[in-house]
Amino acid sequence: MKKYLLLSTLISLSLLACSGDDEEIPTDPGTNDASTNILLIIADDLGLDAFNGYSEGTVKANTPNLDQLAANGLTFNNFWTNSVCSPTRSTILTGKYGYTTGVRSQGDEISANETSLQSYINQETDNEYATAIVGKWHLSGNRFSLDPEDMGIDYYAGLYSGAVSDYYDWDLTEDGTATRQTDYATTKFTDLAIDWVAEQTKPWFLWLAYNAPHTPFHAPPQEMHAQGTLATDQASINANPMPYYMASIEAMDFQIGRLLESLSTAERANTVIIFMGDNGTPIQVSQTPYGRGKAKGTMYQGGVNCPLIVSGLGVNRSGTDNALLNSTDLFATIASLAGVSIATQNDSQNFTSLLSAANNDFRDFTYAEYNDGVTDEWTIRGDNYKLIVNGNGTEEFYNLATDPYENSDLMLSSLSSEAQAAKTALETRLAEIRQ
Repeated sequence: MKKYLLLSTLISLSLLACSGDDEEIPTDPGTNDASTNILLIIADDLGLDAFNGYSEGTVKANTPNLDQLAANGLTFNNFWTNSVCSPTRSTILTGKYGYTTGVRSQGDEISANETSLQSYINQETDNEYATAIVGKWHLSGNRFSLDPEDMGIDYYAGLYSGAVSDYYDWDLTEDGTATRQTDYATTKFTDLAIDWVAEQTKPWFLWLAYNAPHTPFHAPPQEMHAQGTLATDQASINANPMPYYMASIEAMDFQIGRLLESLSTAERANTVIIFMGDNGTPIQVSQTPYGRGKAKGTMYQGGVNCPLIVSGLGVNRSGTDNALLNSTDLFATIASLAGVSIATQNDSQNFTSLLSAANNDFRDFTYAEYNDGVTDEWTIRGDNYKLIVNGNGTEEFYNLATDPYENSDLMLSSLSSEAQAAKTALETRLAEIRQ
């Protein structure tokens, strides 16, 4: 009888292995189909004014793949990052504001003593997840001595610095070794991501950080964008950088499509995708209602209010959401998606509940800051009011409900009792954050 049962089992397994439906049958039961795969995609220097789904700006990139993610998922209107890239990445990695970690400008280095999101997940899940960062790191300051693998990430391949000098001629660091690359950077990062995902036998968390559409403005491969034939001489680029910026976004969307198409049906169905911009649009291509003085690098909305889409497994709502969010919140949220029971961690709040039900009271404030040793400024907002403070003692105060693009500074006249109460409440929050 035992021999018969053993033979039957072997025959059943053989029939399953010969099934023609490769997409639906996982190669290893209890791996990718058992826990959620998590794909975090970070675009570099992408503000609301360049991106479909937001009312700001009139010139928009053609992004069919990201548009589809948005159509099938949830777009957040009030997601705050920091005004430049390194501080935002640090908040995601640690769940802490820069005032705590010391990463407050693009030249700062994260401490290797910080617990990374990836390490935290695997501490709490008994190493259930394979983790990788592919692309831009930019948390090693100017020394480039700290590799993501030093902070518990299983695999890293990408760009240590904040930008490439040429998208077609740049240095890739992998396994601690830098090699010169002539592949288009956005394509190369996608290739590395596809290859890494294909090798995984466990649930995975991939942090894919494109350097697009960060400068230098350039002409991507023609088949990847819809901006027509772009001249490649610097004079043409300088004269009108907008189509080059849009082409870079479109090339990134093209490559995101490649990555998503590389996933099997079962794996795609078991993946949650988070797409975000790390800070506002560069001043050279910033559009109305922001403009050059209220874009990347500033505490205005054009510098810190960025795109965020969550789509895929577990996202039970579609459309837009107006809850206040902060880039720190990705720490607790991604940990929760990986199966960690968590409500808050450090300065991070888990917003997975918003994927099923609206809650505009999720946060009562959100915060951003910048300090490069010369400029020192920070900002905080509640439901309606926003306060900007400079280290030199100057303040600006706005009612975003009636003045969403910060054209009328309330500090230039006497505050109403409502405005004064709101300002006092925000100052109390700032004292808690910056103690």
